[in-house]
Amino acid sequence: MSKRDDLIVKYAADLKDKCGVTPDMDLLTKVTVGLGPSIYNADSSTVSGSDEKELATVKNNFLIKKLGLEEGAELDKAIDAVIEKYGRSNRTKYRAVVYYLLTLHFKKESVYA
Repeated sequence: MSKRDDLIVKYAADLKDKCGVTPDMDLLTKVTVGLGPSIYNADSSTVSGSDEKELATVKNNFLIKKLGLEEGAELDKAIDAVIEKYGRSNRTKYRAVVYYLLTLHFKKESVYA
């Protein structure tokens, strides 16, 4: 398996074990591929749930630019809900898992069709 495939398996395990979600492997793969080389960098492959700047990046670069959502309080609420679901105390929150959960939350799977 490639390094990317290994990471996708790791993300799927996190979704199942930490979030209680059975992942759609096709969608998870597309979300992961969409992140490009950032998944191989220790810093950019994770999301800090307590860093406001980091959460603003998730909102602006992913929710607004990628998923095409409108700026609004519901975006912050969704990010907060996903961080809560992943577990605030969980130190390693993979960006691909967070983006996958946000994609499901907003029912924007069609973006990756």
